[in-house]
Amino acid sequence: MTTTTDTIRIGCAAGFWGDSSVGAPQLVQRGKIDYLVFDYLAELTMSILAGARRKNPDAGYATDFVDVAMRAVLADVAQQGIRVISNAGGVNPRACAEALAALAQEQGIDLTIAVVEGDDVLPLIPALRDEGVREMQSGAPLPPRILTANAYLGAFPIAAALKAGAQVVITGRCVDSAVTLGALIHAFGWQAGEYDLLAAGSLAGHLLECGCQATGGLFTDWENVPDWPTIGYPIAEVSRDGDIIITKPEGTGGLVTPATVGEQLLYEIGDPAAYLLPDVTCDFRRVQMEQTGPDRVRVWGAQGRTPTGSYKVSATSMDGFKCAAQLTIIGFDAARKAQRTGEALLARARSLFQERGWEDFTDTCLEVLGAESAYGPHSRAREAREVVLHLAVTHQREAALDLFRREIAAAGTSWSPGTTGGAGRPNVSPAIKQFAFLLEKQRVTPRVAIGGAAIPITPTPASSSSHPVPQADTLPAAPVSEPPAEAVEVPLIRLAYGRSGDKGDTSNIGIMARRPEYLPYIAGQVTAERVKEYLAHLVKGAVTRYELPGIGAFNFVCERALGGGGMASLRHDALGKGMAQVLLSLPVRVPGDLIPVNEGRTHILNDGYA
Repeated sequence: MTTTTDTIRIGCAAGFWGDSSVGAPQLVQRGKIDYLVFDYLAELTMSILAGARRKNPDAGYATDFVDVAMRAVLADVAQQGIRVISNAGGVNPRACAEALAALAQEQGIDLTIAVVEGDDVLPLIPALRDEGVREMQSGAPLPPRILTANAYLGAFPIAAALKAGAQVVITGRCVDSAVTLGALIHAFGWQAGEYDLLAAGSLAGHLLECGCQATGGLFTDWENVPDWPTIGYPIAEVSRDGDIIITKPEGTGGLVTPATVGEQLLYEIGDPAAYLLPDVTCDFRRVQMEQTGPDRVRVWGAQGRTPTGSYKVSATSMDGFKCAAQLTIIGFDAARKAQRTGEALLARARSLFQERGWEDFTDTCLEVLGAESAYGPHSRAREAREVVLHLAVTHQREAALDLFRREIAAAGTSWSPGTTGGAGRPNVSPAIKQFAFLLEKQRVTPRVAIGGAAIPITPTPASSSSHPVPQADTLPAAPVSEPPAEAVEVPLIRLAYGRSGDKGDTSNIGIMARRPEYLPYIAGQVTAERVKEYLAHLVKGAVTRYELPGIGAFNFVCERALGGGGMASLRHDALGKGMAQVLLSLPVRVPGDLIPVNEGRTHILNDGYA
């Protein structure tokens, strides 16, 4: 049954498994929300949960959802009539539902819980291998040992569960924004073909899905964000016609402005004209934002098109073993001492491998943290007097890495003066890699159950059973201004905000102009070619620049940029969280009188620029 109100409020209490415990109580007690949503799952999380279920058939879900979040708010949720949607089910949604039901019984609460399943496509892997399925980015064949394989389901099964009377909906793998879109489909009766509305609801979900990242978390101008300890978790007020207000509970810390919300819009979206979701192909290029009050930002302008005929599947596989060690090195020439220490450890290990007839490392990564390794040739900290050696390696033999880890401590007395800070021998763990591919929707069957009884789901129509992306219209390119001869050189951070994230081995770097008058200079100088050149020490593949004229922004999609991707990468910044910070140091030439004296200077110290 759809709601009779024209606006509902949805609060997101978790952006990942491990987020703060304060989110759910804050939103329930102070948020005046209708729906409470949680986003827990990442590719590595699914592998961890799968391993837990292999050891214990009652495990395999995000236990924090039940033991921490819902334990703290279940009574208030029931009393206020708040409905809860979470992908905490992981690889075992039924076990999660049973644990929550036991908690409700313990607290004397009558609770209707629905489970959404059908995302697990592991049984299809043998057939898919025979069919020659290939990885989306690399084109590699399926690895021999697949640990998990889960399709990213959409929002309509969640809406079906709510329509059937569920107070809590627990899913396995779904797209992050689906927990929000499912609530909106149910509340307003949106239909499968209403693509602009589905795009608006997906945008609301995207802005919420990373928790405090929309309310000042990870914001470029971090010093302008008040009261970090009580930062507010995000709330989306969404109207029946798809208009969105992003806000947070009154009296909480954090900051909600077009800049903080805009950064989150840019986060990990790839091509903004074709943000592919199971229920809709979103076009975010025309999205606009305006401040309508303190910590209130109106967002509108999302457009939608027919979805593709496939689901994205995220599979994980085991590829040998990995080990990562860290040592602190203090004193004169600390960076050079750390570099030589790491090289010595690798050389010694390789010599020991040869003595035993073992293969070389399959991969190594030596970084000197504190000497701005992430900046490569642009580093200005070569003379740092305290650094951390980060040395990560992989090998097909667990015994080889056990030998490697035993040699780490020897650095404390054998080589560089000032070596300290070791935390004992590092652990050896399986090396898990992601494998993403497309699967025709008709081969996946989402299921919804309440108390073991199946709930019917209306199939979601798709354009076809093939994979092509529906085409978007074209927009004029951003205007370009050439700097005058007397221009001054400033770091990009003086002109723009930035945020970065990951999709497999691809880094997405969003850059948004601080003012409209800065945009032509960014457009002319921060090109795909220049970004690739500036980040060449990190980015090994192509760089593509996409434009979002509605908010005066660009999204740079950098391929082969993360050393293999989050789970496979040996880098300290495996998820590319620092990539935007590096790019914001890019020199840009602008008229000397264009930028106010303090614009973008809040936290730029000793940057070498005027």
